[in-house]
Amino acid sequence: MNLTNQTAVVTGAAQGIGLATAASLLHAGMNVVLADVNEPALQRARQSLGTDRILTLACDVTRSASIADLVRATEELFSPIAVWINNAGLARHRWIPDYTEEEIDLMLDVNLKGTILGSQAALRSMIPRKSGHIINIISTASLRGIPSESVYCAAKWGVRGFTQALAEEAAPHRIRVTALLPGGVDTAFWDGASDRTAPKQLFLKPSHIADGVLSCLQMDDFCVPRELILRSLEDSDFSVSP
Repeated sequence: MNLTNQTAVVTGAAQGIGLATAASLLHAGMNVVLADVNEPALQRARQSLGTDRILTLACDVTRSASIADLVRATEELFSPIAVWINNAGLARHRWIPDYTEEEIDLMLDVNLKGTILGSQAALRSMIPRKSGHIINIISTASLRGIPSESVYCAAKWGVRGFTQALAEEAAPHRIRVTALLPGGVDTAFWDGASDRTAPKQLFLKPSHIADGVLSCLQMDDFCVPRELILRSLEDSDFSVSP
């Protein structure tokens, strides 16, 4: 795909993987819409990027009306959406008996429901033009169960299954769908993860995931990178086969 002057939407874009991805897409010549529920962080992100080819919008990915507003504002300011990256996600690190119902709902809503709603919006925008690329940032937590991340794993396994079905439905419309599964990444995801043993210095950086996104987008439109797993050489989970 020629990315110059094309428009991309990135959810969860105020920091971490989302912000690094937005910066990478801007460098590739795209117009980029950064969507996040954290408005102060969004403003800091905008200041750090410093360009007129971005739009920052507060968006709650768990609400279809909020996503519809995002699409409308994007297409009014920029060109039709060519790339949609479902990156918004969060985790609460607990042992299974200790999760509150509110924490369970939050993780399922943001990680799973948010990806479904975002993908619906992307398809509705892309199908009439028979073109587009949806990338779902998932996790290697969708490959195996991880202690203290049980509900996060449940959500991400759901996202991975949904993405496989999404790819099949989108292909007849010439829309590509990619699942990108990062291992440990040095982001705020790990804040509060008291049981984490590997130091963050051994993890991937957000820029590594952004590089993976860009590589998938730049492939010839005839080629579909269906699933990409990215892990650090120092990833302690390499003893477990995916």
